[in-house]
Amino acid sequence: MPLLYIVGAGPGDPELLTVKAQTLLQQADVILFADSLVPEQILQLVRPEAEVIPTAHKTLEEILPIMVERVRSQKLVVRLHSGDPSLYSAVHEQMQALAAADIAFEVVPGISAFQLAAAKLKLELTVPGLVQTIILTRISGRTQVPETEELAALAAHQASLCLYLSARHVQEAQDKLLQHYPADLPIAICFRLGWADEKIRVVPLSLMAERTQQEDLTRTTLYVISPALAAQGTYAGRSHLYHPAHSHLFRPASH
Repeated sequence: MPLLYIVGAGPGDPELLTVKAQTLLQQADVILFADSLVPEQILQLVRPEAEVIPTAHKTLEEILPIMVERVRSQKLVVRLHSGDPSLYSAVHEQMQALAAADIAFEVVPGISAFQLAAAKLKLELTVPGLVQTIILTRISGRTQVPETEELAALAAHQASLCLYLSARHVQEAQDKLLQHYPADLPIAICFRLGWADEKIRVVPLSLMAERTQQEDLTRTTLYVISPALAAQGTYAGRSHLYHPAHSHLFRPASH
């Protein structure tokens, strides 16, 4: 059993922590958490005697020695990230450094913002006959996106596109999306999902930048651009899974 866990805290709502994440937070001796992205309410499960270390103002070179020293002191350490560690969490370099230091660790997944956004919007992002692909991406900023993943090229698929970390470049993003999606397509601006000040705005794509800037929705914002949002309540397509005319291993077709 490792003594270090990289844990996804989900988008912000403490009730959306996984059971495993809750258990680890209750047991941990040391919690290093990204305090600019993880609300303090997430820490309500932490033992009073646990050492809680905010890391928003620390570099990896400052964080890593703390984790290594605490693990080598036989402390149970949780490195708590927002959302899911597999998405935009900067864990790649942490895992490499931990492996180089011969520190065993386990990654515990969390709910990502795009999943909570779909739930809040009461939206399925993969509707049979309409859209079957989800693209999770961002626009180039301080972190450059590879040329092959340029936003306009991805928009050409007209899939369900969930746009992270792009609010400060929203006008550029809107311009690229408009090359392939219709201007009147409803899109969702999802600000600080799962936090107390959460805001969700559904507007035409042509107003995405204007509304973002008008309401200053520029911090921890996710955009959902999907044909499924436009078809909500009107599209009659359905999957084969529960269709009476469709047979599968567990159920014969009805006649």
